Amino acid sequence: MKTQPITAVPRPSAAASAAPTPASGAPAAPRRVINPFLNNDPNQKAKRLARALVSDMVAYLPQKREEGLKNGTLKELFREEIKKSYEEFCDQIGKEFAESTTHFQEALNDVLAGGKKIF
Repeated sequence: MKTQPITAVPRPSAAASAAPTPASGAPAAPRRVINPFLNNDPNQKAKRLARALVSDMVAYLPQKREEGLKNGTLKELFREEIKKSYEEFCDQIGKEFAESTTHFQEALNDVLAGGKKIF
């Protein structure tokens, strides 16, 4: 019995299969980033960082938060934690950018104050 030689079948490159061209022949528009953590928008990064920093306060000091919400003393009770977190926020995104946005304040109101406009 005689066997036939094996021949390689050319395969399309990964780039060719990932970006199909429409019937018009023009290249397809770039695909939108699905994972928000891969997004390079500085505002999105700043919002995520602010929420993460404030979420840490809530996670590590839940009783203090409850007391502050109950007694209306949230600002006073978290004064030092807010100051340290804001300094970290400024270090990571830049002081000018931090001061030109309300991302940190919004995170304080949304996360720490539970949606109330306290800060």
